[in-house]
Order: sequence, then structure tokens, then C-alpha cells
Amino acid sequence: MIISASRRTDIPAFYPEWFMNRIREGYCLVRNPFNSNQVKRVDLSPGNVDVIVFWTKNPQPMLGYLDELDGRGYRYYFHFTLTAHPKIIEPFVPPEHELLDAFKTLSGKIGSEKMIWRFDPIILSDVTPEQKIIDTFRRLAQELRGATTRVVISFVHLYRSVIRNLQRVEKERGVRFYDDARSVEQVERMAAALAEIAHAHSIEITSCAEKLDLTDAGVAHGKCIDDRLIRRIFGISVSDKKDTYQREGCLCVESQDIGAYSTCTHGCVYCYAASNKLEARRNRSSHDPKGPFLITPA
Repeated sequence: MIISASRRTDIPAFYPEWFMNRIREGYCLVRNPFNSNQVKRVDLSPGNVDVIVFWTKNPQPMLGYLDELDGRGYRYYFHFTLTAHPKIIEPFVPPEHELLDAFKTLSGKIGSEKMIWRFDPIILSDVTPEQKIIDTFRRLAQELRGATTRVVISFVHLYRSVIRNLQRVEKERGVRFYDDARSVEQVERMAAALAEIAHAHSIEITSCAEKLDLTDAGVAHGKCIDDRLIRRIFGISVSDKKDTYQREGCLCVESQDIGAYSTCTHGCVYCYAASNKLEARRNRSSHDPKGPFLITPA
């Protein structure tokens, strides 16, 4: 089994103590996000877990636990989102210099192949126009050369909850977002520019759940939970069956997510997993690091 920790929240940033307690206990309990009465017990014993895939914007709170995780025989790799978007878009994400240092430190510890840089989502606005996005990507690629071998990009998906958040920021802060007006030509142009930069810094570039085929721009469709990557870096085989529970366009193989929605408090305006910031803060306040659930049931 592949454990996803987690698409639904940032476990390394906010819940690493809980995660390690569940590792020590050998299991956790996960509620179906669409039916809270449906609970699944997930076996986290080393013999049952092939690989853990961490997703984070800030791995620093997790770093002190990795030696124990290694000692218990777990395999893992990280998806590390680093976009350097302005605070108006990512209000509670740590400063860029701290995250660059954390990325390099983690890469030095576990190896560059286990560090997937996520430059996503790309979001067009007054404060993140096209050229600024390209310039930011170039700066980050220069910093991360040698610390990663792959970057994943995507353009923001305008779910209803995301649209509401963007409209709120537009009204309250006077920032205009342009993603509803972007064209295929613009997306292809930006993808080609990012691909050229990535390749110049010896970084493979793939897309995440993009309906648009960007192959001609130099960006292949990618798998974030990737059986081929797992085979290459860990020398084990896992199922290549597509995860049918993920959104259209996602090519990831099957995994078990152990997170919970509306529990991440980074406050990113584009986030589909924690669209209600007040609810996320309330949920996080009810967290018990010793409990089997990430969030204690009401």
C-alpha cells in the first residue's frame, strides 16, 4: 500500500507528531470525507506500507522525525510546494529563504530524487503576472539545481470554492485575478518558457492533472504518485493501476490518503482542500496528537 500524507492537508507542517504517533501505534483511522460515519482503519505497519508520499509547503517540523522513520524501515519521498507567491495569495506560508534552506537540507539528507519540487498552482493576477511567474520560476530553479530532479507544474483549477475565495480577495484587497481569461496560447507559451528553464538546470518537468496536452511545449503529463519513480529510487514494484478516486486528468496510481480536508492553515487563496479558513482553524484546534483520527470526531 502507498500512503499519501496528504493531498487533503499539510501533515509535515502541522501534524508531524500525530503522524509519528500513528506510525508507532501501527494504524490510524480515516473518515470518508463525503460520509463522516464511514471510518476506515489503515494499517501503517512497515510490512503493509510500500512507500509514504509526503505533500507539504513546509517540511521543517517533520525533519526531526526522519531518522526514526528510517530506523523503522519506511520508504518515502516528498512533494514540496515552493511557488514564492506573494503573501496576499499564500498568507501563512513561511518566507522563501526559509523554505529554500529547508528544501536543500532535506535533499541533502534523503537525496535529490526523493525531492519533487511543485511549482503549482500557477495563478495569474495583478501581483503574479506572466513574466513575474517566469522570473520567479527561473530564480527558484537556479537555487534548487542539484537539490531536485523533477518539477511539477499546474495551472489553478477554478473550483466554486476557489472562485469564491478569489472574489473575496479581489473585493477586500483590490487584486484582480486573470485565470478565467487565460488562453490556450498563453498556457502553452508559459509552459514552454518554464520547460526551457527547467531543462537548463537539469530538472525534468511534468504537469499535474492538466487536461491540456503540453507535450509540444516540453511538459509531459506526469504522475505525482508514480509507480515508475518508486521502482527506480526504491527498487520495488507497486501497482500501476490508476487511482480512480482522483480528479479527471490525474494519472497517479492508487494510494490511501490519511489526511482530512479543512485542516491546513496556510490560508492559500487557491486551495480546494481548505477553502473555509475559519473552519480549518477550528478543526486544527480540535486536533489531538495522541488520537487515532487526525481530527477528533465531534
